[in-house]
Amino acid sequence: MRAVFTCILGYCLLSSVTWAVEPVSAPTEPVTTAVAVTPAAVPQTLPANKPATMRVASQPNAMTSAENTPLTAEQQIKNKVLQDAKIKALVKDQHSRLQQLEKANLDALAQNQELQLKNDSLGVQVQVLQSERSAQMFLYGAVTIAVGVLLGFLMASYIHTKRRRQW
Repeated sequence: MRAVFTCILGYCLLSSVTWAVEPVSAPTEPVTTAVAVTPAAVPQTLPANKPATMRVASQPNAMTSAENTPLTAEQQIKNKVLQDAKIKALVKDQHSRLQQLEKANLDALAQNQELQLKNDSLGVQVQVLQSERSAQMFLYGAVTIAVGVLLGFLMASYIHTKRRRQW
């Protein structure tokens, strides 16, 4: 019973390790799958009743082994030239974006100044219209008082003459 329990436990542990591999996104270049047996994957001493397990290398491990190979001087120079070209392209792109932003900033500043001048002129027009409106109201009030005083004198003189006739 103990031997069965240890076999089941060992199988569960080994299967959980193999399923714990992260999914890999699809590579941009076609890669052939390679089967690699590492020395760490094969135990040194095996019991007589347990079969030997072999690990299969996944695609990322195959690619990393190819990337770990030492590069020649020509390949290093080519990689350096490619990196320099990429950096120069990025710098040129950033420079053109900077120029576009500066131009847009200058346009926005000019438009902002134009709108501020327009706002100031409209503010002056509002003040002029308000002062004209108050002057107009003052004139209407003065005319109303003048008409009222004139009507008062006319009515008073009419009443006064009417009373004289009665005497």
